[in-house]
Amino acid sequence: IKLEMPTINLDGEVTVLAAVPEVVEALENCAMTWQKLISTALEEQLKKVPQGDGPLAEIDLWRERNDKLSALTEQTKLPDVQKVLEILQEAESECTGDLQIVLSDLRKHHVEALDNVKFLSTLECHLKNLTYGTGFDVVLDTIPSLMNALRMVWIISRHYNKDERMVPLMERIAWEISTRVYKVVDLHTLFKEDRAAAKKKIAEAKSALEQWKKCYFAVRAQIEASGKEQHWEFDRKRLFERTDYMTSVCQDLYDILQVIIEEFYNIFGPELKAVTGDPERVNHLLRSVNGLTSPMEELTFDPFSITSANDWKLIMEEFKEEVSVENVKQIFVQNLKDPPLYKNHPPVAGAIYWSRSLFYRIKHTILRFQEVEELLASEHGKEVKQTYLQVAKKMKEYEDQKYNQWRAGTEQILPLLLKNTLLTSSVTEQPVTTRNSVRFIVNFSPKLQEIIIETKYMEQLGFPVPEIARYVALQEDKYLRYTDGLKTTLDRYHKLMGTLNEAETKLLDDHIQELWRVFKSGHRRLNWNSLGIGDFIVRCTRAIRKFESLIHQIHNNSEDISNKLMFIESTNLFKFPLSKNGDELPKAKEFFEYVKCERAKDVAHMVRKYTAIPQLLIQVEGRVANTNSGKNPKLTSYYAYWENRIYQVLTQLIVKNLQAFNAAVLANVPLFQTEAVLSVPEIILQPDASEIDKMTAQCIRDCVEVTKHFVRWMHGTCIECPPQHVEEDEVITFSFYNDIYQNPLITEQAVLITQNVHKLLASLSKYLNQWKRYHLLWKLDKGVVMERLAAEKPACITFDEELQFYMKVAQEVTEQPLIKDEQFIRLQLAALACTVQENARGWVISLGKLLNESAREELFSLQEEIQVGVFSSCR
Repeated sequence: IKLEMPTINLDGEVTVLAAVPEVVEALENCAMTWQKLISTALEEQLKKVPQGDGPLAEIDLWRERNDKLSALTEQTKLPDVQKVLEILQEAESECTGDLQIVLSDLRKHHVEALDNVKFLSTLECHLKNLTYGTGFDVVLDTIPSLMNALRMVWIISRHYNKDERMVPLMERIAWEISTRVYKVVDLHTLFKEDRAAAKKKIAEAKSALEQWKKCYFAVRAQIEASGKEQHWEFDRKRLFERTDYMTSVCQDLYDILQVIIEEFYNIFGPELKAVTGDPERVNHLLRSVNGLTSPMEELTFDPFSITSANDWKLIMEEFKEEVSVENVKQIFVQNLKDPPLYKNHPPVAGAIYWSRSLFYRIKHTILRFQEVEELLASEHGKEVKQTYLQVAKKMKEYEDQKYNQWRAGTEQILPLLLKNTLLTSSVTEQPVTTRNSVRFIVNFSPKLQEIIIETKYMEQLGFPVPEIARYVALQEDKYLRYTDGLKTTLDRYHKLMGTLNEAETKLLDDHIQELWRVFKSGHRRLNWNSLGIGDFIVRCTRAIRKFESLIHQIHNNSEDISNKLMFIESTNLFKFPLSKNGDELPKAKEFFEYVKCERAKDVAHMVRKYTAIPQLLIQVEGRVANTNSGKNPKLTSYYAYWENRIYQVLTQLIVKNLQAFNAAVLANVPLFQTEAVLSVPEIILQPDASEIDKMTAQCIRDCVEVTKHFVRWMHGTCIECPPQHVEEDEVITFSFYNDIYQNPLITEQAVLITQNVHKLLASLSKYLNQWKRYHLLWKLDKGVVMERLAAEKPACITFDEELQFYMKVAQEVTEQPLIKDEQFIRLQLAALACTVQENARGWVISLGKLLNESAREELFSLQEEIQVGVFSSCR
């Protein structure tokens, strides 16, 4: 590519030439030609890619690009080119900017190409060894040096210190190593070569592949240890996926050669030919051994391609199955005591199945060598044959021992297992205190099930089985039907018992005993030889269905009672009135009266719920004991259970309500209001603190005394105790109050509320003490003070000061807040403020009167003086 120079004469000063339009026009045409030429050259170079998959192709690409761009760059430095640029710049030509941009791009790409060629050249020697080296020893020596050189390029280069440049280069290196292995390890000829040389070749190829990955991670560890260099972590899949897979294939090939050399060629060597006297037959056998590798020599796919991984895996599995005689022996010996079983196989028959499967594997292998009689007559042949016979003999002895032990054990234990009762349980002859803990279990021994399965498999294996075992095996479906029926029935029973609490269990004791009597025949008399098992299951099912119906009815009543108790427990005994309008709240007495009235309404509802409970218990009595008296002895503990529940509910009712009221006392939400008033000489609350204390205490007592409305039942019944006349006029009603009011939780809450209210009232009283600074307004006697002041005949300024003081007090009071909210009480201060203002105004009026009288006297005195003076002048 050559830049065309301008044809016009460029001799002369730049400024002079820049002023000649013809010169500028000609140079602009020349500049546009250069721009187009350089742009096209750059575009062509940037489009080019390496011509090949190896790393050397990448070096060649950069070297070519550097040569082309270097030639162009040198031309742009020519004096004529530089003068053209100066003239156009002096003439302020528009084409100068575009040309400068293109020249800048040229310089940038040239610098990049030059830099890359310089650094990649440090790798070239290593890459040539990798590509053209005579053997794998060269490759193995080259890889560490190459990896260190790559590290230096990564650290120093300005362009190959990024993943997008380094990863493709390393990927090309990995491709080159893989290609070397692929070319050398040719499966079509590998197994025809000398076996030892082939093993050595495979080992070296595998080492080369491993060396690539090993050196990469070694450099990475050095970089991380330094802590200064840029992180060395690239896409491992791109770098190692193919080489790792090829490493595994090389290992497979090495294993194949190892097996053939050590397990076959060492046996079928010259010694065997001498012993048999028939070398041709031995050679025929060797050809058969060679046939083991035939599938690999005739592959229709590339074994080193990851896409063919499944096909290669199948080839390897087939080969391994062909060489498994010694392996089978080791497996058999190692697993004699605990053989691996197929899924669902029983222990004994499964062990025999396992032994036979191993035997068939070695038998299949040995049969392939029996075609040549002399083969097994050699020393190595005799050794193989002896090993086979020993293993086969041990396997047969193992089978016979397992079978004989099973048959003897089965004939002995099977009759005993069939005599087991249908059910077993935790019930003893002693009285059972907790019916729920009694569990009934189907007494069908797992050993019996195992014998049935063993019998089936033994017959499949061809062993004669005992008649009793065959009979039981034929009855398997019937036994399964019986055990499933019994399990379903017992599960239903246990589930029902799990729904009963202790009180319900005692209540239904007679019915549970009746149910147990039905179970008794399966627990004491019937066994797995009995004919009445089906009828027994039907009786049990019918009895449990009846028991289930009774429990369902009882639980319905229990749920009704629980709902009533839940209503009682959730009742709010402290319902507060809403504020009337704005800031006005009910007064204390009105507030506590409202709470009392609302509580009375709710208590009436609660009592109606409570009095309905005995009737529900009488319904339970009717279903359980066929009576409706409310005092059946069989239900004594059941009545006591519900009475205790009622006690707990009432206790929770009072405790939760007192806690809620205490929370309301402490919350910053006013519920009622009280007033601050002046009761000379003190400022007090109205109603006063002691009265509010009493009303609060009474409200708490009323809350606890709600329980007086819940009358206790007579002992052993659900009938309310009638009022008891102690004396003529004294009547006692037994209620829950006597038990509840002494409860420590309730006492604690009551005391806590009282203390909190007392603290609040004390806080309000302390706040009112601030108003005592005005006490002189009502403490002093205005008449006495005015007389004393009049006697002193003060100046007008004194009156002014006093008047200003009282007017300031009146103004100050108007600025005070008239409402004070503290916790649940709102303190109204308007009446107190008004009183203080009136007192201040009273003082102002008294001072005004005194000032008026003083002024009048002085006026009259002045008038007399004036008159005396006038008369004196007339004379």
